[in-house]
Amino acid sequence: MSQPNQTRDAILKAALKIAPFEGWTDLTLKRAVRDAGYPDGSGELYFENGIADLLDHWSEALNAQTAQGLSQLDLDALKIRERVTQGVLLRLQAIDPHEEAARRASSRLVLPDLAATGVRQIWKAADTIWRGIGDTSTDANYYSKRVILSSVIGSTLPVWLSDQSEDKTAARAFLDARIENVMEFEKLKWRVKGFTKNMPEPAEILGQLRYGGLDFFTKPKKGRARRRRYSR
Repeated sequence: MSQPNQTRDAILKAALKIAPFEGWTDLTLKRAVRDAGYPDGSGELYFENGIADLLDHWSEALNAQTAQGLSQLDLDALKIRERVTQGVLLRLQAIDPHEEAARRASSRLVLPDLAATGVRQIWKAADTIWRGIGDTSTDANYYSKRVILSSVIGSTLPVWLSDQSEDKTAARAFLDARIENVMEFEKLKWRVKGFTKNMPEPAEILGQLRYGGLDFFTKPKKGRARRRRYSR
């Protein structure tokens, strides 16, 4: 690990002890720098954008822990929904030692100046999980998978943080229900895709009509019988 990252980790470790009481503020960052044994002003050096960068650094540390946990699972033995569920659980469980700091972070990240930071962090968490379970998509599925999983993480996180039970029973049930929604959506998407795979492309139709021809409707296609033309 490089020296700058070791310094950032030390400051983050100190901040995680302060944030449950003081929240994620510029003062928290200054105090964390001091408590970590670095001179005043080091916060600006290692976290150029202040508290936003500090929270990003924590989020990336949680993502790294999630990726490591996924790499230790026998993914081939799990169905896709089980892989996704395990990925989300690992990401949420990584927070467990610092739940109050996470609650304060969630409150901070919904404020206007850091709202975009919060959305980006959830997207990266979703991307970490998909990559960790072997997703290699590069087309539209790449984005749709991450958007959907981001919504699952974003909706489950506050439930997880508010569930005070030791085994997080309510939060796990909520997560299972959200994953079920995703799986149902995926089934529907494939059914629709199968139903429409032999239908003509809209762009192809418009292209034919643009040049005044009806050949598209009368010209035989593979697997499609010629339509009879009637003259008046």
